[in-house]
Amino acid sequence: MSQPNRIRPDQAAPRLVIAGGSGFLGRALARFFAARGWEVVILSRSQPPTDLPARWVRWDGVRQGKWTAEISGAAALVNLAGRTVNCRYTAQNMLDIYASRIDSTRALGRAVKQAAAPPPVWLNSSTGTLYRDARDTPQTEASGELGEGFSVDVGKRWEAALQEEDLPTTRRVALRTAMVYGVGEGGVMQTTDLVVRLGGAGAMAGGGQYVSWIHELDFCRAVEFLIGRDSPAAAELAGPFNITAPQPLTNREFLAAYRRAWRMPLGVPSTAGLIKLGARVMNSEAELLLKSRWTVPERLVNAGFTFDFPSWPAAISDLVALARAQGHAAR
Repeated sequence: MSQPNRIRPDQAAPRLVIAGGSGFLGRALARFFAARGWEVVILSRSQPPTDLPARWVRWDGVRQGKWTAEISGAAALVNLAGRTVNCRYTAQNMLDIYASRIDSTRALGRAVKQAAAPPPVWLNSSTGTLYRDARDTPQTEASGELGEGFSVDVGKRWEAALQEEDLPTTRRVALRTAMVYGVGEGGVMQTTDLVVRLGGAGAMAGGGQYVSWIHELDFCRAVEFLIGRDSPAAAELAGPFNITAPQPLTNREFLAAYRRAWRMPLGVPSTAGLIKLGARVMNSEAELLLKSRWTVPERLVNAGFTFDFPSWPAAISDLVALARAQGHAAR
């Protein structure tokens, strides 16, 4: 298991700036790094919960402003900004999805370029859905085939924006992140747990599509690993990385393990047509459930990262136990 980069008492606290950090993943990273002695600064439009161990600085994700002072001297920058894709792909929503990702990345690029002391590393969100619908072979950073369509185009433009500025002293990493499972407000489990516990989580459209996923803790640990502050090999940790557990599984297997963790014997299956209808009613897109995402973290594993939760049955059992302990099961 990789060891956490805890800060010695005689060291000055390194500063982590998390852009778009008021959401579920930003809050998770803030708690994780603060517990390891980091100073955490969150850049966001809205103020995060007051009990979060982080300092909040307002930004709009577009214009330069006082927030740019936080970039200079930071030990690491992480950008999580982006409108949710859990919506109907109307023209306005598609424009908002593009703009929220590309504009924020460009704003950060300008701030890094202008900083007196640029951060040595910048991790920028991307998406694991860049790869094609894959049921025949896993998709790695080296051999994966990019897909087509709106979601893929968003990912391509997002990663291109990360590379636009000339930043010779800042290592850049694109986080091709799978669905992150964790307990808490705004996380994916807030919705999926209810479906499972009501008996609606049977195989979807036959259940043969692959599901790529990652436990919240391993997501935070992977970010820490890629920051690589004390690692002599950190210079090699650049470019795209698949941030996903090493054992993806089919939708059928995924939901069966999810039901077992909640001790729910019933799982009503659903057809592709029903999923499309349900997505329309819930103002979402069926692609989120029907596309086969068979993504594996080849570069992370080859670099020496080890997962605390490589398998889904163990991961979801841990998360459900945590949900029960925190009282979420009663909701």
